[in-house]
Amino acid sequence: MPRQLLTIEVSRVTPRHALLRLAGELDFDTSPELIRAATQVRTEGHDELTVDLTDVTLCDSSGLSAIVVLYRSAARSVRLTGVSPQVQQLLDRTGLAELLAGPRPGDDEGLTGSRPDDEAREVG
Repeated sequence: MPRQLLTIEVSRVTPRHALLRLAGELDFDTSPELIRAATQVRTEGHDELTVDLTDVTLCDSSGLSAIVVLYRSAARSVRLTGVSPQVQQLLDRTGLAELLAGPRPGDDEGLTGSRPDDEAREVG
């Protein structure tokens, strides 16, 4: 039996807010799964997403790209929690930390992202 590279547990917290808990590798092979899961909960009316990366063991450029896709397609907000030092370093080095923490086009004001040593990052 092949090893499962990424699992996504979806919790519908409120009628508008969903939590996606990721475990495993977020990479070229698995990033489409994250996009599909986020798209599914959005079609159900959940326009606020929290993506918990606590149990992500690997994140490559495709994983980062999937996070950007979530951000760009967000109706309201995307919040990353459990960001590991490795993922935070990728976000910082690629400039995505600033993009994800900054105001979205059309927003009256931006949401403040967390600092690199904080547990959560709010984007959207």
